[in-house]
Amino acid sequence: MSGAILALRAAVQARLVANASLATLIGSDRIFDEAPRAARGLYVVHGDVEARDWSTGSDGGCEQEFALVVWAAQSGSSRQALEAAGLIVAALDQVDLTLDGHALVNLRWLSSRLAREARNGLAQVTIRFRAATETL
Repeated sequence: MSGAILALRAAVQARLVANASLATLIGSDRIFDEAPRAARGLYVVHGDVEARDWSTGSDGGCEQEFALVVWAAQSGSSRQALEAAGLIVAALDQVDLTLDGHALVNLRWLSSRLAREARNGLAQVTIRFRAATETL
């Protein structure tokens, strides 16, 4: 299962890094596996992922629900975080991505949620997607 997760994560990362509109809004090199310390402005972090067996009688498969989190750190705003989330959904919803060692069957947006961090009041938008992959 971890192979499918890592392959999908790499393809999502590549798709978002190549998105000029997203780079213009949040800046280049602002998509991370883990949240950077003392970041300013907007940035995106790969969030939680839950993987389940999606195999058939003859083929291996994996269903994943995963999150991307847009943080509006220090100088960022909730409006900008929502704009970035919209660009991410447009870039990923129902697209065909090339995965290493796996075939993407489908990728769909499930939900977006704007919230504020209780500790510091910073805005965050959690975007949830569902993907199904088959092992090549």
